[in-house]
Amino acid sequence: MFGRLRYLTAGESHGQALTCIIDGVPSNLALSANDINNDLARRQKGFGRGGRMKIESDRAQILSGVRHGKTLGSPISLLIENKDWENWQEIMCPEITSSPVGARRAVPLHNQSQIPDPRTLPVTRPRPGHADLSGALKYDQRDLRNVLERSSARETAARVAAGAVAKKFLSEFDIQVISYVTEIGGVSSRQSVGIHSYRAVGRGERPFAPTNDMLTLFRKAEASQVRCPDEKTEEKMISKIKAAIKKGDTLGGVFEVAVLGVPAGLGSYTQWDRKLQAKLSYAVMGIQAIKGVEIGLGFEMARRPGSEVMDEIYYRRGTARRALAGGFYRKTNNAGGIEGGMSNGMPIIIRAAMKPIPTLKSPLSSVDIITKKKFKAAYERSDACAVPAASVIGEAVAALVIADSFLEKFGGDSMEEIRRNYSGYLKQIREF
Repeated sequence: MFGRLRYLTAGESHGQALTCIIDGVPSNLALSANDINNDLARRQKGFGRGGRMKIESDRAQILSGVRHGKTLGSPISLLIENKDWENWQEIMCPEITSSPVGARRAVPLHNQSQIPDPRTLPVTRPRPGHADLSGALKYDQRDLRNVLERSSARETAARVAAGAVAKKFLSEFDIQVISYVTEIGGVSSRQSVGIHSYRAVGRGERPFAPTNDMLTLFRKAEASQVRCPDEKTEEKMISKIKAAIKKGDTLGGVFEVAVLGVPAGLGSYTQWDRKLQAKLSYAVMGIQAIKGVEIGLGFEMARRPGSEVMDEIYYRRGTARRALAGGFYRKTNNAGGIEGGMSNGMPIIIRAAMKPIPTLKSPLSSVDIITKKKFKAAYERSDACAVPAASVIGEAVAALVIADSFLEKFGGDSMEEIRRNYSGYLKQIREF
């Protein structure tokens, strides 16, 4: 899926660390660990997060690819230590031990008080909705810990780190990636830019610039415990989460990611796998627990006639911000900034639906993979609601796709070369 910018993550939830390698970042981009740590901290926030967030304080170490604050053009490797590792060293030890964890036989529940640390027992009761059972069948595992440690959303900390590097690159070209939560547990906010038609200012003589409205929503979201820009809805969401916690239940929701300042022409209509919305959907659907993705009006567009949803085209010389689409502009953005597989100069709007986390304090029925007997599913420390965190992860994966498409379009091995290429392109579309 990625052409110019590639990345790979590794690490287990309770392992020693998470790692990430990013290849394709051009040279001479100013980059420090602080550029990454800010987003790592944002990912850990949100009402409804579990006890793990009280233990971890994620910070990235740059191991390679950067010297004296500037990228070298070589692969960048990042390390995020798991502070909880010290409590899991025996259980997650990569070396062969005298008494290997997982080789011990399961002990009946009424006898588990005799085990010094129940975590040393193999996990054999898969959680409905989790990767546990499918992963055990695929990789032939009799201890579900060998599955759940990597399938855990803890892995997304590494993706957020990679996304922060991509966001830093995009910011050099005035491209911003923001997000906010619009719904949790059925409680929804109407303060959503992405699902509403954009209206032109005044009498339609100027193109609508939704950036200010979006940035206002983003600032409100940043100050919210659930990343919702609507204070009244935020209170209802928190109450809903509290009720779920009391029941031992979990909640999902919906978030939006907006990419501002993207020039027309990223992506392509020439092949299905080069279409920008396909790449973005692929990346967002790759986030744990995401079950649906919309671009712009999405499914709502299917319910309306074409005359109501197509974004009419207008032209006025010199009005377009930074000539992102020449003098062409729209008064609406139902398409979500993408037409025919390419960006059209309007903000790119992505909406994602996240299912409730499958790890429940009041677990559902399952079957022990060894004894085949019916039990309640295993419980691992977890969140009651992680939608706010998922929105930050959504920013990261969207930024990586846009950065890759940007590099594919404008090429270059150094920031200076890319700036020249980009400047030439903006001149080209201004003169179109």
